[in-house]
Amino acid sequence: MLAAMWCNGAVFGIQNSCGVLFVSMLRLFGSSDDKQLVFKTAWVGSLSMGMVFFCSPIVSIFTDLFGCRKVAVVGAAVGLVGLLSSSFVSTIEPLYFTYGILFACGCSFAYQPSLVILGHYFKKRLGLVNGIVTAGSSLFTVSLPFLLRVLIDSVDLYNTLRVLCILMFVLFLAGFTYKPLIPNTKDKEGGKKGKFKLPPAKKICNFSVFKVLSYRIWAFGIPAALFGYFVPYVHLMNHVKDRFGDSVPEEVLLLCLGITSGVGRLIFGRVADYIPGAKKIYLQVASFFFIGLMSMMIPLCNVFGALVAVCLFMGLFDGCFICIMAPIAFELVGAQDVSQAIGFLLGLMSVPMTVGPPIAGLLRDKLGTYDVAFYLAGVPPLIGGAILCFIPWVHERQKLKERAKPVDGETTEKMLENESTLVSDTTGKPVKELDSGF
Repeated sequence: MLAAMWCNGAVFGIQNSCGVLFVSMLRLFGSSDDKQLVFKTAWVGSLSMGMVFFCSPIVSIFTDLFGCRKVAVVGAAVGLVGLLSSSFVSTIEPLYFTYGILFACGCSFAYQPSLVILGHYFKKRLGLVNGIVTAGSSLFTVSLPFLLRVLIDSVDLYNTLRVLCILMFVLFLAGFTYKPLIPNTKDKEGGKKGKFKLPPAKKICNFSVFKVLSYRIWAFGIPAALFGYFVPYVHLMNHVKDRFGDSVPEEVLLLCLGITSGVGRLIFGRVADYIPGAKKIYLQVASFFFIGLMSMMIPLCNVFGALVAVCLFMGLFDGCFICIMAPIAFELVGAQDVSQAIGFLLGLMSVPMTVGPPIAGLLRDKLGTYDVAFYLAGVPPLIGGAILCFIPWVHERQKLKERAKPVDGETTEKMLENESTLVSDTTGKPVKELDSGF
């Protein structure tokens, strides 16, 4: 659990602190002649976060084939190489590959096994455990912005990225502690001889999870809600600089997001354990409603204190949304298919999370302000939340149909048994009468 907690902290602590890196990149690589500077720089952070989720379906396949430990260790090593190579670039374009793709792919391969391995060890209190583990990213989100600000001011951006490589190296070591209790596909196919045969394509890409209607709605409703989700993490600090200048400590906003996100994960992770079945979805519906509302309120905050209050509420419900993803997946598809169910969902999430921040940056370049960008960022969570409201009802109907099938089968079997006994009785009675007559 501690290794999984460190993984969440290292991966999403760095990703969520990209606002600090974003401002530093604007200063380092920017020029007064570049009219699309914010748009181009926003692609670094959004591409990185998007690739973490885009690779998830592939990661789930590798996790099923080779197990959590190998996938997590290799992923951390790739992420370490990507982050280290990012510290040697001289222009913004190479960062699209080194930081946006290579580092992010490594993070993705290290992150998802940390979710899957928890289901091997915890059943009854899985919601609480997920809350504790995902709270690791909140601890890092709270502390990293201040650390990054100090490091950037003292040793510049390049050496700061090299310092962050220490987190990835510890993550590399933590991956060795993942000991799966459920055998992976390689072990099942190999058997005792240790020979590995590639399993059928249906087992490698388990698209059967999409046959579950409630999962389909969930897998498309969540991405629909996330087009504006990552916009505050990337652009909020630059928005504060535009509106308040250097007179306020903008890192405090990320601190507020991180603290209340951690609190939300612990509270709502525990609450989710007491909510039966797919009704846990209603927690995500509420979280999307408040996230959308808070995003729309950001441009209305003309006082820094009001912006702090908005970030406190946004972080609380962000923690709620994050911590119950795995428990909901377990409820909808079962433990056997949960790895690829989470993988497909995270893969679909990659598109809106990649597209949102650059569009917000483009609006900032064109309009000179972030107001319209934050207003629009609040609309998709409201729409996505409305879609998710139907899932508990759909899931309950599916359960009733599944229960009805075996009942019908048993009824027909009993009818056949009754018919056979009646036939045997009618054929047996004349024989007994003849015997008694003699």
